Amino acid sequence: MSMSHLYGTDGEDGVEMENFEVSDWDLQNEFNPHRQRHRQTKEEATYGVWAERDSDEERPSFGGKRSRDYSAPVNFISAGLKKSAAEDVSEEDSDEDEKPVKQEEVPKEFVPKKLKTGGNFKPSQKGFVGGTKSFVDFGSWERHTKGIGQKLLKKMGYVPGRGLGKNAQGIINPIEAKQRKGKGAVGAYGSERTSQSLQDFPVVDSEEEAEEEFQKELSQWRKDPNGGKKKPKYSYKTVEELKAKGRISKQLSAPQKELSQVKVIDMTGREQKVYYSYSQISHKHNIPDDSPQQPVGKDSKPQGFALPELEHNLQLLIDITEQEIIQNDRQLQYERDMVVNLTHEIQKMSEVLSHEEKAISNLSKVLEMVEECERRMQPSCENPLTLDECAKIFETLQDKYYEEYRMSDRVDLAVAIVYPLMKDYFKNWDPLKDCTYGTEIIGKWKSLLENDQLLSHSGQDLSTDAFHRLMWEIWMPYVRNIVAQWQPRNCGSMVDFLDSWVNVIPVWILDNILDQLIFPKLQKEVESWNPLTDTVPIHSWIHPWLPLMQARLEPLYSPIRNKLANALQKWHPSDSSAKLILQPWKDVFTPGSWEAFMVKNIVPKLGMCLNELIINPHQQHMDAFYWVIDWEGMISVSSLVGLLEKHFFPKWLQVLCSWLSNSPNYEEITKWYLGWKSMFSDQVLAHPSIKDKFNEALDIMNRAVSSSVGGYMQPGARENIAYLTHTERRKDFQYEAMQERREAENMAQRGIGVAASSVPMNFKDLIQTKAEEHNIVFMPVIGKRHEGKQLYTFGRIVIYIDRGVVFVQGEKTWVPTSLQSLIDMAK
Repeated sequence: MSMSHLYGTDGEDGVEMENFEVSDWDLQNEFNPHRQRHRQTKEEATYGVWAERDSDEERPSFGGKRSRDYSAPVNFISAGLKKSAAEDVSEEDSDEDEKPVKQEEVPKEFVPKKLKTGGNFKPSQKGFVGGTKSFVDFGSWERHTKGIGQKLLKKMGYVPGRGLGKNAQGIINPIEAKQRKGKGAVGAYGSERTSQSLQDFPVVDSEEEAEEEFQKELSQWRKDPNGGKKKPKYSYKTVEELKAKGRISKQLSAPQKELSQVKVIDMTGREQKVYYSYSQISHKHNIPDDSPQQPVGKDSKPQGFALPELEHNLQLLIDITEQEIIQNDRQLQYERDMVVNLTHEIQKMSEVLSHEEKAISNLSKVLEMVEECERRMQPSCENPLTLDECAKIFETLQDKYYEEYRMSDRVDLAVAIVYPLMKDYFKNWDPLKDCTYGTEIIGKWKSLLENDQLLSHSGQDLSTDAFHRLMWEIWMPYVRNIVAQWQPRNCGSMVDFLDSWVNVIPVWILDNILDQLIFPKLQKEVESWNPLTDTVPIHSWIHPWLPLMQARLEPLYSPIRNKLANALQKWHPSDSSAKLILQPWKDVFTPGSWEAFMVKNIVPKLGMCLNELIINPHQQHMDAFYWVIDWEGMISVSSLVGLLEKHFFPKWLQVLCSWLSNSPNYEEITKWYLGWKSMFSDQVLAHPSIKDKFNEALDIMNRAVSSSVGGYMQPGARENIAYLTHTERRKDFQYEAMQERREAENMAQRGIGVAASSVPMNFKDLIQTKAEEHNIVFMPVIGKRHEGKQLYTFGRIVIYIDRGVVFVQGEKTWVPTSLQSLIDMAK
């Protein structure tokens, strides 16, 4: 059995091959439920694909090729598909009761307008009935179910009676089907549109377009009635098309321009021809003699009219005309663009002209005002110009003619007009007698003449700023003269003068006065000052300059300390004048330099004084002790405690022990103990070393009264000493608690910001803070440097600081070390 019912057979070789073309049988029986089905025979079940099959029982394949009778004559039809005899018989059997509609009986409006390409299959009543059902009861089947579909639609926003979609743009009713009357193709019986499609899609293709398309398809099957001769087609170009072509060709790129100038040699003919662009090849024509001679046959017809030269000349005329049209269009466009550009230029020039006219008018008015000022400055003028009137004129220029005033050369204008008036205004001025003279008028001129931009502190800015030049050339000479005659010890008048002018004069002029005029005078006066002979204290004429000069006075402090140190060499603590001289400098010197000065010059003198103090309970002289305690606010607490530990408490405890060993009166000892303790301030008593010393004295007294060695014991002495010890310890505890509470309150009041501000600003301040905490002298070594870095003494160690690192002097080189190691080495 062959597989021809499933696969087509090639007529020449008989090779079976699969074909999937849609055949007429497929179209007719696709929707036919009663189509004939192939039943497997016994032979097919036995032999399978090798079973033989008769051609009569052969089932139509899936579009496979069928054998054709090439001997039959060719038959063309005008429309529709020619049916085979077998198909006609099957159609008559399936539709006996139904009469086919003939072409002549179809009404005129249902005449087919397009080529009929569909099959003639018509389903029976039991088969395809898609267009007969009514959709009035759409969704009525949900009465037999739970209605989940309707519920889901409503949940998603569907409203019955409206279309689907976000904006309800969908159709309302399902798509309707319309049954065709006969077996013709689509459109064979007229329009098949339903009322629903007309409602949803009212716009359709026009009848004229459909008719033209139909006639075009129909004409492909008809012979040419003119016998094969076609009329020549002429192409016409309008002027607008030529203009558009010229605009496109104008945008020719550079490579195309290069190709348009390539030399081309044409050797296709009998003679060699040279073209100068590829475009000329397309315009070449055949010379009659160059074309090959065609043999004249019975079917060939001689050319009736052939003039290639005339055609070539006509083509050239057409091309020249086209080029002229294109060139004229380009020239016209260029002229239009030029008109637009010139229009814009005219507008701009008119604006510039109006602006220039306005500027000329303003400048002429400004010139009139300046000429009026020059006229009134002449010596022969009856109404001379004053400085106040000149300031009003400049204010008018600044208010009404701001742009011209800012753009003008105010330096030359001020030199010519203001400077002579300013010289005349200050000619009889004495700054020390009348320090505020002229401050108001100079402040007004500052706002009129000073530039808005910030100026550097150099003389080159004098050429660009009129006010700075005015102050330097007119005001500054008077100041130089008065400073040259000024005595530094009479500082009050000069300080008042500079305080009055500090907000008026430029900053760089004030710096010049302080650095070049005031400081040299002060430095010279300090060098000639002698603290032993001068009756006027130095702080009385140095400290008033602190608000103005601040750090500029630092170089004066070192010679002042040296002179004070030399004066204190023969000083004795009994002389209180030293404290009066030194006390004003405590807040001026840095804490480190002040502490170093005290440790070097004052503390040794106080130690000698305590050594001379004799402690005698029966007849005590307190003058030496008072001289030392009087310096408590001047020297640090740690230095004072060190003096007391070294020179006072050893002698005091020794006297107490000797007194307790000779049957003393414990009431007198208690009074003596409390009396000495009352001599010290709370700050000194709060120091741990002082507490330890007084606690040691209490322990000695407790051991003395508790010891059984000895003879007669004073009644109640043990209880009194025990009570004294308990009272003193409780006072110490209460004082410590009160101090802690005060510190906590102060921290809460100052807040985190203030606490953070107490952090040292740099590494040097941190070292100085640590030195004060550990009672270590930290001071600079005068005149000694290492690689440009200042040397310091930290206790007995010489150090220097470089980029936040401490270097300690070793045996051969400088060694970096940590701050804690430095403190340990210093101790």
